[in-house]
Amino acid sequence: MDSIFEWERLLINNHPFEFLFEVVFRSVIMFIVLLITLRFTGKRGVKQLSIFETVIIIALGSAAGDPMFYEDVGLIPAITVFIVIILLYRFVTMLTGKFKWFENLVEGKTECLIEDGKFSIASFEKEGLAQDEFFSELRLRSIEHLGQVRNAYLETSGEVSIFFFEDKDVKYGLPILPQLFEKKSQAIPKAGFYSCTFCGHTEKVQAGKAHCEICNKTEWVEAINTIRKA
Repeated sequence: MDSIFEWERLLINNHPFEFLFEVVFRSVIMFIVLLITLRFTGKRGVKQLSIFETVIIIALGSAAGDPMFYEDVGLIPAITVFIVIILLYRFVTMLTGKFKWFENLVEGKTECLIEDGKFSIASFEKEGLAQDEFFSELRLRSIEHLGQVRNAYLETSGEVSIFFFEDKDVKYGLPILPQLFEKKSQAIPKAGFYSCTFCGHTEKVQAGKAHCEICNKTEWVEAINTIRKA
């Protein structure tokens, strides 16, 4: 009875075992070429990556991987691809340094997500950022509510930069702790400070129902004004 798997084809694809030495040689050469190429991109290229830099890394990975084990892919064409990519990288980097509009086109621009303790709804919709995901990012920075945050920016690298109010300036804000945020309701049980769960606008409202004056939504949660703990 024939085996379900053709083990020789599965393990080495009908190549002679001597081909493994060629694979080792190809891998060493492409590894060195990849290291040299990344060195020329500069230190910024190996830190937080922009969209453009991510594309460069993917292209380099594809160009480096195929010649390592495909015998029909030569080393010289692969190295040529590396040279072209690094020249394109240098050219685009030069253009982004000279023209702001081109930098925004290639890498995007920094977006303000929170301003004065409230969401910038337009930026959220533009970036397609999920509220739960953003709350998680804030909680990792020991933030309990939006009243502690003066400004928050989504950088082109995907990181979130946060600037805080001083303790004496902390205001009532939308709580982002799950056990508090989940108490949101359209019915306000008692008068006090409440935050709109959609835009983060906070105001003093009476018991009953209310419409947010910023986004016209009707879902509220009781605001808090605790000081941020380091």
